[in-house]
Amino acid sequence: MRRSQLFIKTKKQAPADETAKNAQLLIRAGYIHKEMAGVYSYLPLGKIVIEKISQIVREEMNKIGGLEVLMSTLQNKEIWEITGRWDDKKVDNWFKTKLANGTDVGVGLTHEEPLINAIKNFVSSYKDLPIYPYQIQTKFRNELRAKSGLMRGREFLMKDLYSFSRSQKEHDKFYNDIAPNAYFEVYRRLDLGDITYKTFASGGYFSKFSLEFQTLSEVGEDTIYLDKTKRLAVNKEVYSDEVLNDLGLSKDGLEEVKAVEVGNIFPLGSGYSDALGLYFTDEHGQRQSVIMGCYGIGVSRLAGLLAEHFADERGLVWPVSVAPYAVYLACLEDKPEVKKLSDSVYSELTSAGISVLYDDRDERPGEKFADADLLGMPLRLIVSEKSIAGGGLELKSRTKDDTQIVPADSVKQLIVDRLSGLV
Repeated sequence: MRRSQLFIKTKKQAPADETAKNAQLLIRAGYIHKEMAGVYSYLPLGKIVIEKISQIVREEMNKIGGLEVLMSTLQNKEIWEITGRWDDKKVDNWFKTKLANGTDVGVGLTHEEPLINAIKNFVSSYKDLPIYPYQIQTKFRNELRAKSGLMRGREFLMKDLYSFSRSQKEHDKFYNDIAPNAYFEVYRRLDLGDITYKTFASGGYFSKFSLEFQTLSEVGEDTIYLDKTKRLAVNKEVYSDEVLNDLGLSKDGLEEVKAVEVGNIFPLGSGYSDALGLYFTDEHGQRQSVIMGCYGIGVSRLAGLLAEHFADERGLVWPVSVAPYAVYLACLEDKPEVKKLSDSVYSELTSAGISVLYDDRDERPGEKFADADLLGMPLRLIVSEKSIAGGGLELKSRTKDDTQIVPADSVKQLIVDRLSGLV
């Protein structure tokens, strides 16, 4: 991508109506556009980040048997009334509207009921289970507060997977081992693995506990009590002597910290599946209930957390795995020799599959340097008369003082090596 073809323009000042650091930086850098509180549109660079996070999540869900679907956003009131969740007294953050004929419909906030209603057509025997459908879809929740940028929105992108198992034992294996391992692989690939912890939280209607995945952050809305040695934590909402005893944790080994919830999983039992008539016949011809679980990862929330967590005083700092482009290439002067080398390197790198944002604009060097920092690509390449006189191009990592002059015929391999070291 050439900057001259990219319609975004960076801003020096943060928007006055935005208090969250992640949203301030993403708006300044032209990744997102704020529509209203808690609602953001993704511009070209932001869309790439969201898609890369989604792809990491997708790959890890597929590895554990996930089957990707895409459910409707508009929700049939009738199936939600069967489970009691149409009632605002039970679910208080619905967005609801009416069709032109007066029919009430919901705007999707989760998808247990409609997914059960759909798969009833395909599940009848024990041979049809287990199954693990999931989707990566926009959700809508009528949050009272939406002040944390992408980390708490009224409209947001989420991965929600649902497990349908033949027995509690089969469910427990997936819930306790398979799914958590996949979640931690997602966070590892996002460079958050070392600071993300499995956290016990309220189980709501269906169990004593649910599991959250909490990433340590001073901007987190949650307080957790963390045992770093065991890599386990307890959410403040369930913190008690009884819970600690159940989990084999000691108060003396716990640290109170702030964290951001980046994923959660809930055991659902057979409450929803029974209510909506989803059963299967076992190998003995007996009708049995389907045991369910729900597994969420906030994709757009992760984008906000990554923006906020890794940023420095100069701007965004993206992990290689989700950066819109691996390299920010800046041509500093409109002179034939400089332009020719810049174009040549751009062509060579892109032909080799290295993603490059090529700043070919007629702007001052200082503005290009500032934009390179603000936009947060992992590597920066500078081409100028000075760099050519020194032997080639100036190569620098976004977060390190490691500038070096590299010959044009070596730049591709050096970039490959640098990127490998950043993964």
